Amino acid sequence: MTKIYNGDRKQMTGELTSCTLCPNQCRVKRIAGETGLCCMDDRVKIASYGPHFGEEPELVGYSSSGTIFFSGCNLLCEFCQNYEISHHRSGDYYSVEELTEIMLRLQQYGCHNINLVTPTHFSIRIIESIKYAKQLGLSLPVVYNTNGYDLVDTLRKWEGLVDIYMPDLKFIDTCKSGKYTIAGNYFEYAKPAIIEMQRQVGDLVVKNGIARRGLLIRHLIMPDGQSDTYDMIDFIAENIGTNAYLNLMEQYRPEFHARNFDLINRRISSKEYMDAVRYAKSKGFRNPEYIYRCF
Repeated sequence: MTKIYNGDRKQMTGELTSCTLCPNQCRVKRIAGETGLCCMDDRVKIASYGPHFGEEPELVGYSSSGTIFFSGCNLLCEFCQNYEISHHRSGDYYSVEELTEIMLRLQQYGCHNINLVTPTHFSIRIIESIKYAKQLGLSLPVVYNTNGYDLVDTLRKWEGLVDIYMPDLKFIDTCKSGKYTIAGNYFEYAKPAIIEMQRQVGDLVVKNGIARRGLLIRHLIMPDGQSDTYDMIDFIAENIGTNAYLNLMEQYRPEFHARNFDLINRRISSKEYMDAVRYAKSKGFRNPEYIYRCF
């Protein structure tokens, strides 16, 4: 490959001498090998990548979503269903150039998009790769697939590079987010983050069944009201609008440390799920394409 962004790399690498990419504000010298709460230094670590069929139909389309699962996490949920990747940080290290090659390979496979799963803590390096890939012919929509614990300042670094934002909004109550994640202040940052995402890309645009641009909101319904589902629906309706693509997900299952918490140590019932769907519809989320069961 040709030489990559020496000027940009020098400027952006400086941000890793005192890392403030996410709300954790660890301020560690990742460029020197130090790690913060995400346990990652400045190298990109990837657990897996390839065509993926387990996303929303508008992302999978008739081919697949070109998904890249990044290792580590800045939220570290106690109930994480991908804990091998987030908590145990399985995977291998890749250079910026190698990540660029992965993106171009996924495009060659015929994937509909480049789906970056948990990219926040690697923002600097991934942005470099996307810019380089676009120089080399990448034309697919880029999906920022996040837990929602993002800084507006970091999201603005992605503006013009992300086509589809896909946050999984989790909690509003500080006691719940502090109990089930490392971030008691989760919603303090998730709220302005999703508003910024909406500002950048607007409502989801789907052409010929394929998502092209916009905001796709996920919310994982947890047992016994532990995910603040009704308050979250109210927030989205009032701040983003009922035209928002809202995926109320029912696939919660007690994984990782969830069995240590009585209230989340079971799957949700059909009634819990359908009650949430009915409530969302009562608030004005009418389009049945926007509320469905996702397995």
